[in-house]
Amino acid sequence: MKKILLISTGGTIASMPTDEGLTPKINSKKLLEYLNFTKLDFEIDTVNLLNVDSTDMQPEHWLKIKDEIKNNYEKYDGFVITHGTDTMAYTASALSYLIQNSQKPIVLTGSQKSIDMHITDAKNNLLNSLLYASKNSSKGISIVFDGKVIAGTRARKERTKSFDAFSSVNFPFLAIMQDEKIYRYINDEKCEKEVKFYDSLNTNVFVLKLIPSMTAKILPEIFKNYDAIIIESFGVGGIPKTIETELKKLISEYSNQKTIIMTTQVPQEGSDVGVYEVGKRISSISYLESHNMTTEATVTKIMWILGNFSNDFETVKKLFYTKINNDMIFNEN
Repeated sequence: MKKILLISTGGTIASMPTDEGLTPKINSKKLLEYLNFTKLDFEIDTVNLLNVDSTDMQPEHWLKIKDEIKNNYEKYDGFVITHGTDTMAYTASALSYLIQNSQKPIVLTGSQKSIDMHITDAKNNLLNSLLYASKNSSKGISIVFDGKVIAGTRARKERTKSFDAFSSVNFPFLAIMQDEKIYRYINDEKCEKEVKFYDSLNTNVFVLKLIPSMTAKILPEIFKNYDAIIIESFGVGGIPKTIETELKKLISEYSNQKTIIMTTQVPQEGSDVGVYEVGKRISSISYLESHNMTTEATVTKIMWILGNFSNDFETVKKLFYTKINNDMIFNEN
């Protein structure tokens, strides 16, 4: 019989009302008591790893979750992590880089309403996650939420209240789940490599979201203090003229010391910096482009690269453009 490890980290799913508002209080064993199991063909063990609101989830917590899975990897056939929804996409992306080539499923789930409430999405999400984690064809890092299975690097929370909280950005759902059945859309080829765990992240990363009133005066301090700067441009890659000259100068000045990544504020369909004149004007300098990756995946991927490898531009470039857990699709044309 298969064995699943349920790892609780807090979040809304495990929250109870207090005078200060909802607070994570329900442990993983208690979570299971809310489910109406009929007959299970797998065993479940539980561990209470963290008890935090997901807005307080930090990279050190990602590493702690990774360590818990690493220490128990040979003992269990699958893992389910209950997690708050606000930063779940970041955690799923981070785990996709910290745990690679896993032939066992590592599933994150949570809910928009506490499992203790009369009307809640928590029970369905948790049950679906456990069922998905128990199947032979399930593997790697994913999010199971509202009947959808999303690759860990492709999820984004797009709704604050609806049960349909997460979307899969620029990539199909891996599967959908209905009436305790799984309908798979994508079956990845079997990976022959052994599972690989990474122990480091460089968190000195800054995301710069451009706005129409922005001036160049903030840029030197950002470039001075961070190892990687991710620039969320307008549209497919628009950079306003108010900062273009200074930005180009700084990228050239720091090209051997910093990693610059161009991305877009628009989640769907990705970036293409070379489309407009401004993109062509900066094409001579060294930067990376996230194309159809999510910002969450871009942030955590560069943290993983800089935390484990040389910051040499060619090394970073090769790793950044290596597809991991479906994080990037390349145009065949």
